Amino acid sequence: MSERIASFSQREDFAPTRWDAFLWWLSTAEYELLKDCVVDRNRYRIIGTTVLATWLFATLAWTYFWSTITDNNWILSVLLGLFMGFIILTIDRALIKGINKFNKTKFAPLLLRSLLAITLGTFMAQPAILFMFDKEIKLQSSLDNEKRKRAKQIELDSLYTPRKNEFANRKNDLQLQLNTKYQDVATARQAFVSEIDGTGGSGKIGIKNIAQAKKMEYEKIDGEFKLLQQQYKPAIAKADSSLYKIDAQMQLENEVFAGFLNNGFLTRIEALSNLVKGNTALQFRYYLIIVILMLIELMPVLAKTLIPAGTYDEKVRLREELEKEIALSNHTKEKDLKELYNRLATENDEAFLYQFFELSKEERKRKMKEGLERWGKTEQSFDGFWVKLKRNILTKQEN
Repeated sequence: MSERIASFSQREDFAPTRWDAFLWWLSTAEYELLKDCVVDRNRYRIIGTTVLATWLFATLAWTYFWSTITDNNWILSVLLGLFMGFIILTIDRALIKGINKFNKTKFAPLLLRSLLAITLGTFMAQPAILFMFDKEIKLQSSLDNEKRKRAKQIELDSLYTPRKNEFANRKNDLQLQLNTKYQDVATARQAFVSEIDGTGGSGKIGIKNIAQAKKMEYEKIDGEFKLLQQQYKPAIAKADSSLYKIDAQMQLENEVFAGFLNNGFLTRIEALSNLVKGNTALQFRYYLIIVILMLIELMPVLAKTLIPAGTYDEKVRLREELEKEIALSNHTKEKDLKELYNRLATENDEAFLYQFFELSKEERKRKMKEGLERWGKTEQSFDGFWVKLKRNILTKQEN
């Protein structure tokens, strides 16, 4: 035990441990006032513990959040998590510092603090839920990415299909003409062969006049086919090349798009949303976990609001009033001293000036007589003498 309760007639001797002092600091309690409040010591240990739990939870949640967007760079994620956790700590300390027994019954401040805590809790609950359902979310993310790939393929098809159809139709038209001409060649060749072997035509074997005519017809059509084939070959090759380039472009765009697909934070959030929508068994547990994790962020505010106030809050109020009174008294005293100093300084300066002019009166008369004697021996005008005398003897108003 770090404390010992003395009898009523004796002065209590209590030395808080460093851990107690740390928890009190987390709870924003004033060490000098709280150490003499026996009952409130444990209350502020509880509040400090809730702040510590929220701080650790926020640090872990933010660390995991940063790990999802920093390519698993855990050193950077931990540093950023500690930084954001410290920010949450300062916010929580600011929230509970503003709650005391004198404003617990005020609805507006409590509502504002609760809304802020709920906002923070809702956001911090997301990384925790992502961590808890990591396997399911990864599976859903892969399914969602496949849907994105199919959607991308449909988009590319709608974009490139008109051009592909254009080249394909052009190639098919040329190929159809070649096939038709080739059928004519095949028909003429078959007619010639049948005439030679006697299976068709005149029925006479050997090359006769009719056979010679069919041969010439076959060679003519075959020549036309070869000429047409030479004419259409570049166009068909160009159509094939264009179709190949379009397919290559589509494949390249698919590969680039696939490279952008990831398993980052927003992707996981979307996967979680889709997972919850499609799984009724998960919905209730999901919202229950959200509420529980939000309560973790609300713990410091709830603890400070629900725990009854004790002698510490009264000591804080009295101490603050005392410091205000002392500050006002010191200000008044300092003001009076400054006014007294200024008044005495004015009086002494006035006395000094009276003495200065009194003592300098005879000297000024002497200088005036000497000046008159020198002026009488010169031919200087009176106005010129007066200007010189005025400059050397008369006083000048202070600016």
